[in-house]
Amino acid sequence: MHQRNSTLGRPSGTDGSDYSYRMVVDSRYQLVAKGKKRLSVLFIIEALFLLIGVLFAVLRGKTDGSTNTVAISSLIASVILLIIAELGRRRSRSSFLRLYTVLSSLAMLLFSASLANQYSLLKVIQYFGNRGTSSFDTNFPSLQTGLLVYVLTLSLFKVSIIKAVVFLLFNMTPPKKAF
Repeated sequence: MHQRNSTLGRPSGTDGSDYSYRMVVDSRYQLVAKGKKRLSVLFIIEALFLLIGVLFAVLRGKTDGSTNTVAISSLIASVILLIIAELGRRRSRSSFLRLYTVLSSLAMLLFSASLANQYSLLKVIQYFGNRGTSSFDTNFPSLQTGLLVYVLTLSLFKVSIIKAVVFLLFNMTPPKKAF
């Protein structure tokens, strides 16, 4: 087999005028590749958020002797849905990504509501509403405040993941041709 020698210049049989006949990658496929790469990073960060969520779900249970089964079950469901979403991302399965978007949002809402009930986050909101952040006293709810920040950050992060999934789904589906 004859190999090209890069020192000879252009390959034989072409004069460079065939450029207009060469295939070009559609920008939609480039956007899908970028979206998949972005989702892989977001899924890793979400897995880290879920690990922190396990700590919050188990932490209070060790001191009280009762476990928050709703929070733990929603975290398990979120991990399973994250695995399904990763399979959908790798194999370009839009149905897996749609399933992940809907069910993981519900699991996140269920997780946040159960933690808010367990740690009484309403009292933290009332604390900051009544006293403000100007005075620091011994009744400052530090764990609950950290949990409130965690839940708000998780919610905003979940919105960015859903935006990325919708963007990927929009670019994965072929455009409809008008008849």
